[in-house]
Amino acid sequence: MLTNATMSTVLPVSDVDRAAAFYRDRLGLQDLGDVPGGNHALRTTAGATIELMEAEPGAQSHHTAATFGVSDLPQEVAELESRGVAFEDYDLPELKTVGHIATHGDDRAAWFTDTEGNILCLHEAPR
Repeated sequence: MLTNATMSTVLPVSDVDRAAAFYRDRLGLQDLGDVPGGNHALRTTAGATIELMEAEPGAQSHHTAATFGVSDLPQEVAELESRGVAFEDYDLPELKTVGHIATHGDDRAAWFTDTEGNILCLHEAPR
């Protein structure tokens, strides 16, 4: 059953080398290199994988493409900022960030984009 399956996110990128460097050097993922089928894979220490698929510019989605679950959101935001990751800030009626973090009930999240324009999220679930 799928409940026991591993899962990989495939993200469209126009420059695989540039995107791989971002995920490896800025986010700290382990670079697995090219995989059968032509994508380039990277992995978190928890075992989740992201595959980078070469695509034309503009193929990126306008919504969150991948979410990383974290246990200490402010610490992760600070760590990634120190590595050069720029976070998005919002001031909308339904979404407002303070220190790059949006709070909705007990959930907290922060968003940033990769070098290719894919929107990524850090999410801290209630404890």
